[in-house]
Amino acid sequence: MKPGLGTQLRHLIELLDGAVEQAYVEAGLDYRPRYTPVMRVLAERQSATIGELAAVAGLTQPAATQTVAVMVRKGLLTVATGGEDGRQRVVRLSATGETLLPRLRVCWQATKSAADSLDAELAFPLSACLEQAIVVLETRSFGARIRDANLRQHLTKPPNDADTPG
Repeated sequence: MKPGLGTQLRHLIELLDGAVEQAYVEAGLDYRPRYTPVMRVLAERQSATIGELAAVAGLTQPAATQTVAVMVRKGLLTVATGGEDGRQRVVRLSATGETLLPRLRVCWQATKSAADSLDAELAFPLSACLEQAIVVLETRSFGARIRDANLRQHLTKPPNDADTPG
């Protein structure tokens, strides 16, 4: 039986993230791949709100909030209140986070080179396929596609005794 899309995606993420995490270990870094979108945004700007991080890094707001919380506990980030009413949370790299950046940039470049070599060996570059899938799903969600498939199945399914009210 061919594995479903979700199973294939989870396996792909395991293969990619496992290798990237191992590269951080080999570089002597206590760092997880999930931190990278946040670190990359903050490496380019002095600070960002959680909402800005989510938007620029391509994360959901809950994912950004959870990742920032873990990174604060690890000592990589600081969070302070900001905005006119003090309700915004402004995120910055901590001194520890700043110190890690040069070593992280080396790892990020190696990861990019590895991704480029993977793309070169595939019939269709994975990065282009993923980019296209994201654009298409942002236009019409997977949930909408599931609902449409359920509706089509319901409309084309021949009635049987179990469907007939007793």
